[in-house]
Amino acid sequence: MFNRKKGAIGAALAMLAIAPAAHAEGLGVEANYGRAQGDWGAELGAGYALDLAGFSLTPGAGVYLHDGDASLYGRVEATYTLPAAATIGAGVRFSGDDPRPYATIAMPLMPKLKIKGNLGPKYYTAGLTLGY
Repeated sequence: MFNRKKGAIGAALAMLAIAPAAHAEGLGVEANYGRAQGDWGAELGAGYALDLAGFSLTPGAGVYLHDGDASLYGRVEATYTLPAAATIGAGVRFSGDDPRPYATIAMPLMPKLKIKGNLGPKYYTAGLTLGY
């Protein structure tokens, strides 16, 4: 179990290490806190946004830290950005349990920095997104 936690922490640090590159080519990182997989915890993730005329498809992955444990998750989001207002859309989160569909909204705080919320059945988080 120690090696699993050590690997998850290493993965999280690697994702945060790419944060300076998050301003280029659609890369982004996220840090969220909320409820998933039946527990409260923190999500640290990264993804790549594929953009076309205000629409984005963003696959991503990360580590979910909860109750002294760590688990990997994947997700994909489809969003639309309203200029200078908000980004809205839907996504699906894949983890050890069933896939969880959710709605998402993000509002800009600064260029490339947004406050974000996800809401779905048995899944809700709030946090920050850098990049995309």
